[in-house]
Amino acid sequence: MIVSQINSQITLDYLQKKRENQYFERKGLGEKDIKPTKIADELIGMLNADGGVLAFGVSDNGEIQDLKSLGEQLSQYRNLFIDFIEPHGNIKLEEIEVNGDLVFLYHVDQDIERIFKRKDNEHIFLRVDDKNRHLDRNAVRALEYDKQIRKFEDETQPDFNFEDLDNKLIEGYKQKLNYQGSLLDLLVKRHLAIKKEGEYKIKKAGVLLFAKDPEKYITSASLRYIRYEGVEAKVGTEHNVVKDERFENNLPSIIGHVRNFLKTTLKDYFFLDLETGRFNKVPEYPEEAWLEGIVNALCHRSYNIQGNAIYIKHFDDRIEISNSGPLPAQVSIENIRTERYSRNPRIARALEDMGFVRQLNEGVSRIYQSMEKSMLSIPEYIEKNGNVYLILRNKISNHAKTIPDAVLKTIENNWGNYNDTQKKILQYLFYHNQATVNELVAFTGINDKTVKLYLNQFMENEKILDRLSEKLRDKNAKYAFMKI
Repeated sequence: MIVSQINSQITLDYLQKKRENQYFERKGLGEKDIKPTKIADELIGMLNADGGVLAFGVSDNGEIQDLKSLGEQLSQYRNLFIDFIEPHGNIKLEEIEVNGDLVFLYHVDQDIERIFKRKDNEHIFLRVDDKNRHLDRNAVRALEYDKQIRKFEDETQPDFNFEDLDNKLIEGYKQKLNYQGSLLDLLVKRHLAIKKEGEYKIKKAGVLLFAKDPEKYITSASLRYIRYEGVEAKVGTEHNVVKDERFENNLPSIIGHVRNFLKTTLKDYFFLDLETGRFNKVPEYPEEAWLEGIVNALCHRSYNIQGNAIYIKHFDDRIEISNSGPLPAQVSIENIRTERYSRNPRIARALEDMGFVRQLNEGVSRIYQSMEKSMLSIPEYIEKNGNVYLILRNKISNHAKTIPDAVLKTIENNWGNYNDTQKKILQYLFYHNQATVNELVAFTGINDKTVKLYLNQFMENEKILDRLSEKLRDKNAKYAFMKI
């Protein structure tokens, strides 16, 4: 049941069960410090960020309360955005009744250019994830800078041909929002187009999201994948590019096409489960990590910096995802896992509506979690030369594909008979490909005679290891899994 006449997304289920995020907040009557000024602070945070809806009269657990119980005080909540917010922002108060109980919905449209503050004390807030942040002077300066970049997505595209719109994609978007009007009116409703004197004009955010070929209007609105042979990019006679693919389309389509492409391009490897001794098949990189990295790059790049596409550079040992522009305001390399601020709020909101962008900054957190779960290196973010780079490293790319099935089967069959030291030796070799006796002694904490004994057993009895040296007395001889 839709309960809002302004936002068709807001059903009773949404109001009670939707998880609070960048765009939605509940405030109940029983909460501490629920004065009108507190509501005003929350609205200021939304105005300075990405807009959203604040539901007053709904508790954190979804209980619908009756604001009529406030009596004469209710007028203070009706007028708070006039009394306490400067300058006046675009906030619509919608009073709805749910089973006879009065609830206020404050509909907040984020403002591309202006910064909002409290009238009485000049405090400035910014909504980040599901929290409201009080900004200091440096943070306000960063916000001012980023709002200048944000203007680009809100500019209209004067030469746009509306026949270039992907109407099928917009229709799917319309269904997700439960919107009943026309497709163009939907774009206006979501601030992706404007309508003036009966004429529609699309904004650059709308072009990037829904044009069949955004590159026709916005240079380098694309993504490029490059596969290198080895661990570094070479030029000239040593040129080592083995695959070069460019993806040119609207953002939702790019995400879908790149996802399908990488799922077939990235390899599967075997990963040793130390508890069971089983070799489990795992992807070269977890999909959640690289897909979130790509979505974040598409969502937060500086599209006003043209001539530089998003790059996915794929090396033997890592993937680098880069996009133009510095990190958004409030976000640094140190806090990127927990902080959130949209470089392109119109685009981010639409992609969130369509299910591409994670809530509560889950995108970046999920990159870390999925890499850690796969026992791969911690993701690295680097900011240099005006660009942001995400680096995902693959610890197992050098060896897992080279171990023959017969060796893996032998290890699995005999795992229950191995002692802890033997398991550690195999573990080290599996992760590092090769090892000397001294390296294995350091790793296992066992003397060299015992380590050599186990190595000889693996070579002579089980035939799963090779000694990679022709010298009989070579203390630096390396041992590795047999190639067969």
